[in-house]
Amino acid sequence: MYDKFTEFLTGKKKICVIQAENPDGDSLGSAIALDYLLENYELSLYCPIDIPKYLHYFPDWSRVTTDFDFRADGYIIVDTAATVLLSKLLDDTAIRNRLYSAPVFVIDHHETEDDLDFPHESIIETRPAAAEVIFEIASATSLSISKPAAEAMMQGIMSDTLGLTGVSVTARTFEVMAELSKCGAVIGELEENRREYMKKSQRIFEYKAKLIERSEFHLDGMLATVLIPWEDIEEYSDEYNPNVLILEELRMVEGVKVAVAVKTYPDGKVTGKIRCSGDATIADKVAGYFGGGGHPYAAGFRTYDTSYEEVVKDLVKIVPELLAEEEQDV
Repeated sequence: MYDKFTEFLTGKKKICVIQAENPDGDSLGSAIALDYLLENYELSLYCPIDIPKYLHYFPDWSRVTTDFDFRADGYIIVDTAATVLLSKLLDDTAIRNRLYSAPVFVIDHHETEDDLDFPHESIIETRPAAAEVIFEIASATSLSISKPAAEAMMQGIMSDTLGLTGVSVTARTFEVMAELSKCGAVIGELEENRREYMKKSQRIFEYKAKLIERSEFHLDGMLATVLIPWEDIEEYSDEYNPNVLILEELRMVEGVKVAVAVKTYPDGKVTGKIRCSGDATIADKVAGYFGGGGHPYAAGFRTYDTSYEEVVKDLVKIVPELLAEEEQDV
């Protein structure tokens, strides 16, 4: 299966690695890792938005540009196979036409169905992180894993697994981390660097308090929601992702099974990040109701022409139904 990646690379000199418009530690780590793994190629790293400051603990974050390389021989999309997460790219007619006419390869780890409508090859495996899939590809195709490549993959895995504490982590994940350690990555050093960058200013600390005060609880405390309006996104998100500030806090409240952070935008777009806790494994199904997807414990969605109140109303309706279905399946 991994030979497909080698076949994709054959005959190419210039490759552009694409992240979705909601970059995170896994997508960034995956892109940077490919930059080092494919050292014999001319690579460019593209993201439709600037890499947020809270991800600047990756030493090579500045390699990512918002300038799309139309002259690349091929394109690699990392950490998503969902059209909804690439809408900013596909809304650009020139980029869309290029993706339809050039070879494209997708590397993803989500359970959500691949719905990309342009021609592409893919390796999609249900794993804790796309960076873990990239490690498997590199190992199977004899790509040399340098220390910087190992560090990028390790950071990507750490980011998407809450420091290897997420329920999606498997025995293989720990084996991969051990192999990355053998390649020179030191988990303690990487985590210390991440924590230094993740420190909060007093301003962000006070904003977190506002998010906590704004949080709402429904269904006898089983569902927690919080609104993050455009004004907040505009003022705070470059310095610190509001979702990161609040979602884990909500998930850790006693009785909460589903926590949802809802962002609203001036163009009518509404996005939601979902986290489940305890024995609830319905995040992907909740997201699916709104046209999104992800993992049973972590998922997201994007919709339009609705409001926070309408999203909450739908959540109050579907969450009990999905939890009941889950109990019946046990």
